[in-house]
Amino acid sequence: MDSLRKADAADGITRISLDELLALRRQLPRRLAPPVDRVHASRAGSHAASLRGRGMDYRESRAYQPGDDVRRLDWRLTARSGELHTKLFQEERERSLVVLLDTHTVMRFGTRRRYKSVQAARACALAAWLGVATSMRVGLATFGEEQKLLRPQGGTRGALTLLRGLCGPENPEPEETRVEPLSQALHRVRRLARNGSQVLLISDGESVDDDARAAMAALRRQASIRVLVIADVLESTLPPAGRYPVAWQETVRTLDLQSRAARAQFREALGRAPRALQNLARELQIPCRRIDTVDEPITAVAQLLGITLKGQGA
Repeated sequence: MDSLRKADAADGITRISLDELLALRRQLPRRLAPPVDRVHASRAGSHAASLRGRGMDYRESRAYQPGDDVRRLDWRLTARSGELHTKLFQEERERSLVVLLDTHTVMRFGTRRRYKSVQAARACALAAWLGVATSMRVGLATFGEEQKLLRPQGGTRGALTLLRGLCGPENPEPEETRVEPLSQALHRVRRLARNGSQVLLISDGESVDDDARAAMAALRRQASIRVLVIADVLESTLPPAGRYPVAWQETVRTLDLQSRAARAQFREALGRAPRALQNLARELQIPCRRIDTVDEPITAVAQLLGITLKGQGA
């Protein structure tokens, strides 16, 4: 995530500063409708339902009392003690949102307005601000060139911790950098995502590997997943036929798009990754939105989180 660091050199195009991420909070309206979490059937016999509000957290177990719901019996404690015990629950005060952010090198690319990595960071920050504004704890998991886990925290402190995680000092790199694919990241994020949590995956799709579908299906049984695909305009609309200089890292190469065959091949290659992620989400019936680097992410992020912005319909 070196494109997100060095705040003094941040230009909002190839790098982004903490100040800019903090300023995104001003895009939020003063009033927000509480999120609606739509739980999809994931097991035989279950059904889709809309849940508004908060869930229940386990508090403690006590000795069984006449009138207790037998469905709440604590069978493990009953077996150990030899006496019936009942589980007690309390209303969950805050729900959790974990943003799973792609930091692969290929995210540091863009032809219009800003890099995909910068757009992803902006979307991540907006998700954090929307989350804390609707009483959610927010956490961060990054994957790709950098793997990081920040446990969900509530309030402004939770958002600030997440933003500093995006722009914080870089850890010393090992001699061999381990690039984490999407499937491994999905398994790892299960450590942060409690039952009923929301997980927002932000990626351009290049990290999708052969095991991603099984890993996403497993996480979906535990958490409510949303997918935000970050794309570049070039991936959907090619420039006029011609030859174009392209800068990549420290080299400049020429992109030849003069022939019809070359243009078709280039269009197919560029669109493959975002399509793969969108198709994966569609197969698993996971809500998915796609934005380009020129877009403002707040509407797409709010819709994925089930949050109604002021002036929008429910």
